[in-house]
Amino acid sequence: MADFDQELDASGLNCPLPILRAKKTLNQMDSGKVLHIIATDPGSVKDFEAFSKQTGNELMESKEEGGKFHFLIKKA
Repeated sequence: MADFDQELDASGLNCPLPILRAKKTLNQMDSGKVLHIIATDPGSVKDFEAFSKQTGNELMESKEEGGKFHFLIKKA
């Protein structure tokens, strides 16, 4: 997994909470910084794809590992 600047563990949270938490965290970060999000909600895969399109933040990585979903989002 690539380097990241901050981590958000949204395990156990259901849609739309992982997105809302990620949005809040990204708002506090500088442009170009990377946020690593861990989620357990399978719906979060599509959610983060849509979120990155809508916000212009780059979804650098999206993968599932051991029942957890990992996302790397670079702030625009």
